[in-house]
Amino acid sequence: MPTRNLTSRISGFHRMTTEERLEAVAAFSDLDESAVGTLRRPGNIDPHLADHMIENVVATLSIPIGVATNMKVDGRDVLVPMATEESSVVAAVCNSARQCYDSGGFITSVSGNLMIAQVQLVGVPDPEQARMMILERREEIAAICDSCDPMLLRLGGGFRDLEVRVLASRGGPMVITHLIVDTRDAMGANTVNTMAETLAPSIEEWTGGKVFLRILSNLADRRLARARAVWPVAAIGGEAVRDGMIAAYHFAEADPYRAATHNKGIMNGVSAVVLATGNDTRAVEAGAHAYAARNGRYSSLTSFEVTADGSLAGMLEMPLPVGLVGGATKVHPTAQACLKILGVSTAAELARIIAAVGLAQNFGALKALATVGIQQGHMALHAHNVAIAVGATGAEVEQLANILVARRRVRQDVAAEELAKLRGG
Repeated sequence: MPTRNLTSRISGFHRMTTEERLEAVAAFSDLDESAVGTLRRPGNIDPHLADHMIENVVATLSIPIGVATNMKVDGRDVLVPMATEESSVVAAVCNSARQCYDSGGFITSVSGNLMIAQVQLVGVPDPEQARMMILERREEIAAICDSCDPMLLRLGGGFRDLEVRVLASRGGPMVITHLIVDTRDAMGANTVNTMAETLAPSIEEWTGGKVFLRILSNLADRRLARARAVWPVAAIGGEAVRDGMIAAYHFAEADPYRAATHNKGIMNGVSAVVLATGNDTRAVEAGAHAYAARNGRYSSLTSFEVTADGSLAGMLEMPLPVGLVGGATKVHPTAQACLKILGVSTAAELARIIAAVGLAQNFGALKALATVGIQQGHMALHAHNVAIAVGATGAEVEQLANILVARRRVRQDVAAEELAKLRGG
């Protein structure tokens, strides 16, 4: 194994072959041969394992895993695996991280590991009194919840708090009980769902009502991850670029039509790391978009401002319920290899890195939009996909991609026409 490289600024990484990149990542992350072997295999999942992960399995779908370089998070250099099919996503993170690396990189924090389970109670004539009756049983409820998962209790997690609210609905008032649970290094869905289901009969007995839903909320606003970074104005191309990016952020902050695309760009980075580590992309995405609308209007998940010295400061805050244990994270060999690359030991640390990636992704998109436009860089990378789609092979792929970019017409019909010319047709 080569001498371990402790900087994420790997010169010429994007110009290396796939095997050379894997060797560099293995050296940085001190991967063992098992992890390297997993990452080297294109499919990297056993059919038997796939058949037991979901139902009715007939095949698996491979998604490329790229590695974002230049990432410094809380003073530590990290390489970040990202699973995505979209061109320019990984490159944007690398470039954005490089531009704030010398100013300290990304500073992150989390609010905790708290998840919420909801118990829906209906059919009570006196909902306000029912609410009080449930709140009076707090200690009993804590004991019931903690008895569901003794291992979680031994790890320092378990029931933390109780909230009960009366919710007006089309079908009449509902009494909604929130169980606030510290799930430690697990995402926690199975744990909190079990607690809610176990508690339900007791709530019915105490109130005389009927419980229907007993399930977690994906609006994990007790499990926030935060990231911030400062980009010196000289590093990003001057004050005009900075001011254009601020104007782009103001657009997303004010207009939900723009905010939807703005936040999708954030999730390009976030979901890629969530997927690479075997976590639940749908849960994270649902929570992020719900959080973006928490004030009654859908808006930006990030904020940007100009600092006293004229630099550009960016901040991201969003729910990030991810885990290191349970589900695909624990059983998928590629997810395990990706976690080794990241070098994380807690779910909170993973969430903090993901938040940093989301902020980097958003910075990259805003800068592109404020300068050359999103298409120039994106389509240059996408041209390779188009070339392959029309049948280009080997050296033809690069040749054809360069032609399409030069013509500024990255389309399959144009690619087919140019490929025929290259082949003398």
